[in-house]
Amino acid sequence: MKMAGVQNRQPDVASLGKVRHKQKRQQSSSILRDIVDRMCRNLRPLFNFDPPTTEAEIRAASVQFVRKISGFTKPSRANEPAFLGAVDQVSAVPAQLLAALETNVPPKNRDQEAAKAKARSATRFPASL
Repeated sequence: MKMAGVQNRQPDVASLGKVRHKQKRQQSSSILRDIVDRMCRNLRPLFNFDPPTTEAEIRAASVQFVRKISGFTKPSRANEPAFLGAVDQVSAVPAQLLAALETNVPPKNRDQEAAKAKARSATRFPASL
């Protein structure tokens, strides 16, 4: 039933689509920022150290990355092949990257960097008595 003087307005489909797309984009970027912020806390730089980064260190970082993405600390038997395959594939990329990177800066000493990190941690999180 039409009322006098009231137009039956249909929503503009194109503008609704644009609004929804913008909302999804904002939500996606927010989620991505949150994931990156939380994920990168425990991943450590592997480039330019003396002694050089080992394959075991690269694999450990890859396992940590795949754990974070999959949400599994330890995958079930059914998911183990996929999990280990992903770790193998992810390990190949940082190994290639580290081999290709160049720098003029002298390599960092692992012990000195660990001591600096420990000092920063003690400052940020003082021991409670």
